[in-house]
Amino acid sequence: MWRGGLRTRSLLERLRGGASLGARRRRGTAACERALQHEVGERIHGFTVSQVTDIPELSLTAVKLSHDSTGAKYLHLAREDTNNLFSVQFRTTPLDSTGVPHVLEHTVLCGSQKYPCRDPFFKMLNRSLSTFMNAFTASDYTLYPFSTQNPKDFQNLLSVYLDATFFPCLRELDFWQEGWRLEHENPRDPQTPLTFKGVVFNEMKGAFTDNERIFSQHLQNRLLPDHTYSVISGGHPLCIPDLTWEQLKQFHATHYHPSNARFFTYGNFPLEQHLRQIHEEALSKFEKIKPNTSVPTQKPWDKPREFQITCGPDALAADSSKQTTVGVGFLLPDITDTFEAFTLSLLSSLLISGPNSPFYKALIESGLGTDFSPDVGYNGSTREAYFSVGLQGVAEQDVQAVRDIIDRTIEEVLQKGFEDDQIEALLHKIEIQMKHQSVSFGLTLTSYIAPCWNHDGDPVELLKLGSQVARFRQCLRENPEFLQEKVKQYFKNNPHKLTLSMKPDDKYFEKQAQKETEKLKQKIDCLSPKDKKQIYEKGLELQTQQSKAQDTSCLPALKVSDIEPTIPLTHLEVALAAGETPVQYCAQPTNGVVYFRAFCSLHTLPEELRPYVPLFCSVLTKLGCGLLDYRQQAQQIELKTGGMAASPHVIPDGTHLDVYEQGVLFSSFCLDRNLPDMMQLWSEIFHSPCFEEEEYFRVLVTMSAQELSNGVPDSGHLYAMVRAGRTLTPAGDLQETFSGMDQVKLMKRMMGMSDIGQVLRKLPRITKHVLNRDNMRCSVNATPQQMSLAEKEVEKFVQNVGRSKAEWKPGHLSVVEKPAPSGSSGSTHISGPRVLRKLITDPTFKPHQTKTHFLLPFPVNHVGECVRTAPYTDPDHASLKVLARLMTAKFLHTEIREKGGAYGAGARLGHDGMFTFYSYRPVPEFLRTRVRNPLEGGVCRPRLPQVPRGLKDFAQSGEGSPAVLADWPAYGCL
Repeated sequence: MWRGGLRTRSLLERLRGGASLGARRRRGTAACERALQHEVGERIHGFTVSQVTDIPELSLTAVKLSHDSTGAKYLHLAREDTNNLFSVQFRTTPLDSTGVPHVLEHTVLCGSQKYPCRDPFFKMLNRSLSTFMNAFTASDYTLYPFSTQNPKDFQNLLSVYLDATFFPCLRELDFWQEGWRLEHENPRDPQTPLTFKGVVFNEMKGAFTDNERIFSQHLQNRLLPDHTYSVISGGHPLCIPDLTWEQLKQFHATHYHPSNARFFTYGNFPLEQHLRQIHEEALSKFEKIKPNTSVPTQKPWDKPREFQITCGPDALAADSSKQTTVGVGFLLPDITDTFEAFTLSLLSSLLISGPNSPFYKALIESGLGTDFSPDVGYNGSTREAYFSVGLQGVAEQDVQAVRDIIDRTIEEVLQKGFEDDQIEALLHKIEIQMKHQSVSFGLTLTSYIAPCWNHDGDPVELLKLGSQVARFRQCLRENPEFLQEKVKQYFKNNPHKLTLSMKPDDKYFEKQAQKETEKLKQKIDCLSPKDKKQIYEKGLELQTQQSKAQDTSCLPALKVSDIEPTIPLTHLEVALAAGETPVQYCAQPTNGVVYFRAFCSLHTLPEELRPYVPLFCSVLTKLGCGLLDYRQQAQQIELKTGGMAASPHVIPDGTHLDVYEQGVLFSSFCLDRNLPDMMQLWSEIFHSPCFEEEEYFRVLVTMSAQELSNGVPDSGHLYAMVRAGRTLTPAGDLQETFSGMDQVKLMKRMMGMSDIGQVLRKLPRITKHVLNRDNMRCSVNATPQQMSLAEKEVEKFVQNVGRSKAEWKPGHLSVVEKPAPSGSSGSTHISGPRVLRKLITDPTFKPHQTKTHFLLPFPVNHVGECVRTAPYTDPDHASLKVLARLMTAKFLHTEIREKGGAYGAGARLGHDGMFTFYSYRPVPEFLRTRVRNPLEGGVCRPRLPQVPRGLKDFAQSGEGSPAVLADWPAYGCL
């Protein structure tokens, strides 16, 4: 997976991963105590300990080591978290855009000395209990992480990862499959035209259909033009065919060496076992070298520069004349200066985050554009960081006006600085995000430290957030103009400044296709008859290898005896607030954070208001409430909470496919000391939301519409899947309304309305149906010590929420009351009164098949096909769930990714009973020749277990619906 050219998430965004819920205790845990026993200078299985540091703000202990004979660096973060993680990263610094590190990332996972079967990485997905497995190619490093809660599984996966990265087979046919190849459109017919194929080739074609990615990549390439950042690490589609197999093998030999590696482990498994296995299975077989992979500093410019580029048009744009993007970038210092990087990351947030920030006020609220330019803010993914700011959705004649606003805003910040409340809100956000909990904290940490560590920065210093916050506060006390001086140094007086503008070209994709055609012709014209014969024979050989049954007996696998036979039981208590509103309480070690959620049914909502529910949810917490205007509300939310959100929610019934619950989910969290303030904010939002700021409402609509439109190229398969299920269940129809292409097109239409007030006036009508305590239910997660305060505050909140003012007007929909599950079930035990839910059914709904094709200007495609099967409680549902995994691993992956060169494909079964097939970025030629229903055999008949009744019957009855997002009239098109 390629991550190059994209902004590394900021400090605050990284921390939103939080600490894992597996962390049952904080200080003095067994894992931390065990790690603290290590001493500097201690030698353990070929490694020497160089540092042992307690980091209490993250409840972990860091142990730094180095490998004696190779110099490999190692960081272990001990924490009482059962979701243990391993990663190994290599500094990979290409000097051309052939995508060699990206192709290598794919190819090393196709077989190794110890595990020579084809594609052991994907085959381990069905032999493991991993909670995460993947690999990433960034601009200057490649990262291979996995996580699991099972000790034996950890050892198995570690063995596969070590052998793949250090001892890969790197077979030529694997290079052809994953990188690029010339192959006949029909590999078995040498008379059909030759074409480019390959997984990475198609992945990158898809990546550059995204205008935001195009802009971000050019911004990095132009701002850092002297070395590896001037090229595209993932590969440019027109350069990838210049990569040779020999170059790939040479790049591995010089970059994938322990002396160029950084190992990372996290969690509560013992460090010693990890070190022993890594040393014995990999590092003991190498000697130390001096890798020539360092990135030199960028030579600073003596004057600003400007560049103009082009991109494809936005097919969904409301105004075709306003599609220009302009941004201004500034080069910043080396990211290994951790405190300066910390300071500039905070300064970036103060400049651009939220309606109180200077650039938000000056740019977003100017009306000149639709949203910030891509890659806005601080980017610390390269050796020297950079900051950029600008606008997209701008008229070409307004480009200079945007540049003037940026310069003027910098001057205003120099004069006025920042309000104390803004700074306090930002520091509060850091505090709460350090305590916030999730299940992927290890992955968050390895991603956060990777760029700095990659350039020999100190990852432990990077994690000492408490000391960095304290130093930051001290700097502000000693020098009130501390931040203004940074603005002056890095923005006002910085000649290393780039202005990049991007405008659409109606013939952009046509020109790209023509360039690819010329590249293909150039390659073909160089071929002799012998070469062409070899290509044909190699194509047949590759297809034979891909279709050949693999002996996977060499791969490690878990046994039943390796798996814990029981799951920890979670106790939930249900009580009634205000005598009737059910509240579910769950006492957990939440690290001093209280989590609140509420669900309000929308069963009385008129159908004509349904399409506006997502917009209602998006703006509800942003337009102001009570006596607070939208700026004051935003400030209070940042000062007192970790965020407040509302989202549309569709919950399928577990027993019937045509029954569902619709509503709005409200969620927020805060430090326990701020719980009364957070609940007061919710009370004001429920009691007196503000829908009067028409101009700011237009700003929010415009930003939301632009964000949805930008997401289509990268998430086309999701949109296709949602669309395909629209006519199969009533819930599927509602999902399309809430989150499908219908919603994207509606938002784009609203964006172009001259009278946005007509939409704004619909929102108070929705409040009558949702912002009341009738048919509300809540949940609270907090520490046992805070539960009594939580009960008191939730009781007060519910009492302040009014009754429904809406009447149920029966139409063709019917409402069914049904109790929610209670008692003991699986890993949960619920005690207390039963909760009644208002479910909706449509007696007139008849499932039927449809075919949908969206014509969009992309050179790749996204396909989804849904089959209506069995509800969650049906005996067939579990079998179908397993079948989806088997179809993905045993059939679809081989046929669509390996043979067809699409970036991804699979099958999945949702709780709603929709069995969905999808493909991600296949090329048109592939769809014309290979897409078949796997239930009918298709290209080949997979060896799968007997297909359960639900899927086979519905597939034969025709109750399936395909949808395609593509640029040509293809399979599943009307």
